[in-house]
Amino acid sequence: MQSIVLHSHSGQDGVLKLEVPLGLSNTEFEVMVIVQPVPLPKPRVLRDSALGWPPNFFESTFGSLNNDE
Repeated sequence: MQSIVLHSHSGQDGVLKLEVPLGLSNTEFEVMVIVQPVPLPKPRVLRDSALGWPPNFFESTFGSLNNDE
């Protein structure tokens, strides 16, 4: 027995089509399919420090400049 993991995407019609390259012709197989949706990755939130700014830089400096109008 051989386990093969494939990542695929279903179409607009909700049908998932699989092609499994086995390299063996004229051979009978027993196939077991386990379907498990892949969770979407959480969006990555960039912190100020990841962009090169010190932590809380914007919070501590907001409004510190005079408006010279």
